[in-house]
Amino acid sequence: MKTSTKWKRDGVFESLQEGSDKSIIIDTNKKEGPGPKSLLLSGLAGCSGIDIVEILKKQKVEFSDFSIDVETDTTEQHPKIFKDIYLSYTIRTDTSNEIKVKKAIDLSLEKYCGVSAMLKKNSAIYYKLQLIK
Repeated sequence: MKTSTKWKRDGVFESLQEGSDKSIIIDTNKKEGPGPKSLLLSGLAGCSGIDIVEILKKQKVEFSDFSIDVETDTTEQHPKIFKDIYLSYTIRTDTSNEIKVKKAIDLSLEKYCGVSAMLKKNSAIYYKLQLIK
Protein backbone atom coordinates (compact mmCIF):
# COMPACT_ATOMS: atom_id res chain seq x y z
CA MET A 1 0.00 0.00 0.00
CA LYS A 2 1.35 3.38 -0.97
CA THR A 3 -0.01 6.89 -1.31
CA SER A 4 1.46 10.03 -2.78
CA THR A 5 0.36 13.33 -1.26
CA LYS A 6 1.23 16.75 -2.68
CA TRP A 7 0.87 20.15 -1.11
CA LYS A 8 -1.42 22.44 -3.15
CA ARG A 9 -1.57 25.59 -0.99
CA ASP A 10 -2.02 26.60 2.64
CA GLY A 11 -3.42 23.53 4.45
CA VAL A 12 -4.66 21.83 1.27
CA PHE A 13 -3.13 18.59 -0.03
CA GLU A 14 -4.05 16.19 -2.82
CA SER A 15 -3.52 12.50 -2.15
CA LEU A 16 -3.50 9.62 -4.62
CA GLN A 17 -3.42 5.95 -3.69
CA GLU A 18 -1.20 3.69 -5.78
CA GLY A 19 -3.30 1.84 -8.34
CA SER A 20 -6.10 4.44 -8.36
CA ASP A 21 -6.74 7.34 -10.70
CA LYS A 22 -9.01 9.09 -8.16
CA SER A 23 -7.43 11.56 -5.76
CA ILE A 24 -8.80 13.03 -2.57
CA ILE A 25 -8.36 16.55 -1.26
CA ILE A 26 -7.34 16.91 2.37
CA ASP A 27 -7.94 20.35 3.86
CA THR A 28 -7.03 21.32 7.39
CA ASN A 29 -9.78 23.99 7.21
CA LYS A 30 -12.32 21.45 5.84
CA LYS A 31 -13.41 23.80 3.03
CA GLU A 32 -12.20 21.81 0.02
CA GLY A 33 -12.21 18.37 1.60
CA PRO A 34 -12.13 16.54 4.91
CA GLY A 35 -9.38 17.05 7.44
CA PRO A 36 -6.87 14.28 8.12
CA LYS A 37 -8.43 13.18 11.42
CA SER A 38 -11.91 13.04 9.83
CA LEU A 39 -10.44 10.73 7.19
CA LEU A 40 -9.31 8.37 9.95
CA LEU A 41 -12.88 8.21 11.26
CA SER A 42 -14.21 7.67 7.73
CA GLY A 43 -11.65 4.91 7.30
CA LEU A 44 -12.89 3.24 10.48
CA ALA A 45 -16.51 3.44 9.31
CA GLY A 46 -15.66 2.15 5.85
CA CYS A 47 -13.48 -0.69 7.13
CA SER A 48 -16.08 -1.86 9.63
CA GLY A 49 -18.95 -1.36 7.18
CA ILE A 50 -17.27 -3.50 4.52
CA ASP A 51 -16.73 -6.29 7.06
CA ILE A 52 -20.32 -6.14 8.28
CA VAL A 53 -21.80 -6.24 4.77
CA GLU A 54 -19.70 -9.29 3.90
CA ILE A 55 -20.59 -11.10 7.14
CA LEU A 56 -24.31 -10.38 6.78
CA LYS A 57 -24.28 -11.56 3.16
CA LYS A 58 -22.65 -14.83 4.25
CA GLN A 59 -25.33 -15.20 6.94
CA LYS A 60 -27.99 -14.47 4.28
CA VAL A 61 -29.34 -11.57 6.35
CA GLU A 62 -31.45 -9.21 4.26
CA PHE A 63 -30.85 -5.54 5.01
CA SER A 64 -30.84 -2.06 3.47
CA ASP A 65 -30.30 1.58 4.47
CA PHE A 66 -27.07 0.83 6.32
CA SER A 67 -25.16 3.82 7.72
CA ILE A 68 -22.43 4.44 10.27
CA ASP A 69 -21.84 7.65 12.22
CA VAL A 70 -18.56 8.07 14.10
CA GLU A 71 -17.88 10.64 16.82
CA THR A 72 -14.95 11.48 19.03
CA ASP A 73 -13.30 14.38 20.78
CA THR A 74 -9.61 15.19 20.78
CA THR A 75 -7.33 15.98 23.66
CA GLU A 76 -6.51 19.63 24.33
CA GLN A 77 -2.73 19.16 24.34
CA HIS A 78 -0.57 18.53 21.29
CA PRO A 79 -0.50 16.13 19.68
CA LYS A 80 -4.29 16.38 19.74
CA ILE A 81 -5.29 12.72 19.64
CA PHE A 82 -8.64 10.98 19.77
CA LYS A 83 -10.31 10.28 23.07
CA ASP A 84 -12.98 7.52 23.14
CA ILE A 85 -14.56 6.75 19.75
CA TYR A 86 -18.30 6.10 19.40
CA LEU A 87 -19.84 4.37 16.39
CA SER A 88 -23.58 4.43 15.72
CA TYR A 89 -24.73 1.75 13.29
CA THR A 90 -28.18 2.16 11.73
CA ILE A 91 -29.53 -0.63 9.55
CA ARG A 92 -32.90 -1.55 8.10
CA THR A 93 -33.57 -5.23 8.76
CA ASP A 94 -36.05 -7.45 10.53
CA THR A 95 -35.72 -7.30 14.32
CA SER A 96 -35.18 -11.07 14.36
CA ASN A 97 -31.72 -10.32 12.83
CA GLU A 98 -30.51 -8.17 15.72
CA ILE A 99 -28.27 -10.87 17.22
CA LYS A 100 -26.69 -11.58 13.82
CA VAL A 101 -26.06 -7.88 13.18
CA LYS A 102 -24.46 -7.43 16.61
CA LYS A 103 -22.29 -10.49 16.00
CA ALA A 104 -21.18 -9.01 12.65
CA ILE A 105 -20.29 -5.70 14.32
CA ASP A 106 -18.38 -7.47 17.09
CA LEU A 107 -16.45 -9.60 14.57
CA SER A 108 -15.58 -6.50 12.58
CA LEU A 109 -14.39 -4.41 15.53
CA GLU A 110 -12.63 -7.25 17.37
CA LYS A 111 -11.21 -9.42 14.59
CA TYR A 112 -11.31 -8.16 11.01
CA CYS A 113 -11.09 -4.36 10.79
CA GLY A 114 -7.44 -3.31 10.74
CA VAL A 115 -8.34 0.35 11.19
CA SER A 116 -10.19 -0.52 14.40
CA ALA A 117 -7.21 -2.54 15.62
CA MET A 118 -4.87 0.41 15.02
CA LEU A 119 -7.11 3.03 16.61
CA LYS A 120 -7.81 0.82 19.66
CA LYS A 121 -4.14 1.06 20.59
CA ASN A 122 -4.92 4.61 21.73
CA SER A 123 -8.70 5.00 22.02
CA ALA A 124 -11.51 2.88 23.41
CA ILE A 125 -14.13 2.11 20.76
CA TYR A 126 -17.81 1.79 21.67
CA TYR A 127 -20.84 1.21 19.51
CA LYS A 128 -24.61 1.28 19.53
CA LEU A 129 -26.99 -0.30 17.06
CA GLN A 130 -30.31 1.01 15.82
CA LEU A 131 -32.54 -1.28 13.79
CA ILE A 132 -35.08 0.27 11.46
CA LYS A 133 -38.17 -1.70 10.49
